[in-house]
Amino acid sequence: MKQLLSFIKKEFAHVFRDRKTLVMLFGFPIIQIVLFGFALTNEIKNANIIVVDNAKDQASQQIIDKMEGSKFFKVQKTLMSPSQIDAAFKEGKAKLAVVFPANFNTDLLHLNKASIQVIADASDPNTAVTLTNYVSSIVADYQAQLSPTVSMPYSIQPEVRMLYNPDLKGAPNFVPGVMAMVLLLVCVMMTSVSIVREKEMGTMEILLVSPVKPLMVIIAKAIPYLALSIVNLAVILILSVYALDVPIKGSILLLVGESILLILTALALGLLISTITSSQQSAMFASMLGMMLPTMLLSGYLFPIENMPIVLQVISNIVPARWYYVIVKAVMLKGLGFSAVWKETIILAGMAIFFTALSLRNFKIRLE
Repeated sequence: MKQLLSFIKKEFAHVFRDRKTLVMLFGFPIIQIVLFGFALTNEIKNANIIVVDNAKDQASQQIIDKMEGSKFFKVQKTLMSPSQIDAAFKEGKAKLAVVFPANFNTDLLHLNKASIQVIADASDPNTAVTLTNYVSSIVADYQAQLSPTVSMPYSIQPEVRMLYNPDLKGAPNFVPGVMAMVLLLVCVMMTSVSIVREKEMGTMEILLVSPVKPLMVIIAKAIPYLALSIVNLAVILILSVYALDVPIKGSILLLVGESILLILTALALGLLISTITSSQQSAMFASMLGMMLPTMLLSGYLFPIENMPIVLQVISNIVPARWYYVIVKAVMLKGLGFSAVWKETIILAGMAIFFTALSLRNFKIRLE
């Protein structure tokens, strides 16, 4: 019994002496609970929508007031042509547009029916369906209040259009997220583990005292994983087009170039992880936790970022997958060019440069 108690005491002392173990035991569960608790929700709030009121009458204004009073929408009232609405969708300024015809109130009063056009960005089918359902519910509620006792109630028929993904297939939504996750995990995890393995085996110092410069050693480590990631990208694109029937509407060269930029960012991040970890297990854990959870929860891949608390929305800005996900959807699904994604490209390039500089600095310090 005394020996058992001694071992138990020793294990407690070991746990409290090891800061990494304490973080794994207490820090990561808290982080996961907070992330899952706030991010996992199917409700969409504060979605930017465009309302084009060509009628400007009492009926249209009452429905608009109901939309503005709900927690689901941020309403922007404007007068736009169909081409301007399409441009607003491509620029990411709105996820839904509601158009009232000029004779809306007249049709409602004299014909007992009227139509409203609802246009949604279906590149994210779940969001599109949810938002159109919200609009339909608001219209149905207004219709019920308008004629609760009339035997032939007024009828308002929303006319719904789904852009970029009219069949509401799931593949166009998850393919960009899968691309980001696969490229990040492979590059970050493999790069970090390969360098840490050299440190554990004691061969990194041998490489550094060889005629090859340290920077060349790092580049030599990164190139194979760059090549493997490009192969992964090609396989994903082939499967997306021919197996999942997801078209590439934009430039393939632009899509490949942006993907290589993400790969370089991930390689730099993997190198940074390798400089702050001392074992393959810790490098693997840091890579998995540091890439998988943020990619799934904070990139907009599974859950809309605008639904999250402000703190998580700010944190999502440092997740490379968030910007890559926007780029892939814009190029692959909407057929846009570099002019539509140059801001996201600059952000990714800045991350790549920052991670590279920081990792090289730490790498030299650790091995001097």
